[in-house]
Amino acid sequence: MWNIARTLTGDNEDQEEGLLGEDSGGLCSLSTTQRIYGFASCLVAGLACMLLSMIVFAKPIKFAALFTFGNLLAVGSTAFLLGPAQQLGMMVDPVRVFATAIYLGCVVIALICALWIHSKVLTIIAIIIEIGALI
Repeated sequence: MWNIARTLTGDNEDQEEGLLGEDSGGLCSLSTTQRIYGFASCLVAGLACMLLSMIVFAKPIKFAALFTFGNLLAVGSTAFLLGPAQQLGMMVDPVRVFATAIYLGCVVIALICALWIHSKVLTIIAIIIEIGALI
């Protein structure tokens, strides 16, 4: 708690620990502010793609491409906060490994069905399973 207050007031300029209570260990060259901006930017872009995909819902191929890209941006946005290694570690945690495998598999299947096979039914089924894996 005190680290957050000192970080917000600027009293700990010599300390490398961020707002999230983790030390990057020299692996991440982004400051805490840059990481939060990166997170917010990716999250907003992902949500915008998902909302735009609702406009083209009648065209499942365009819908799948926009929705899947938006999902990947939104999920990837947390890599700015946690770091990519820690996020991947959490995704392959024994509790989440099956949901992660289903999600990533459905992302690939949805894109293949939409962009290569051009099957609207298979694309919608893959998107529904993708949403279920996210939940």
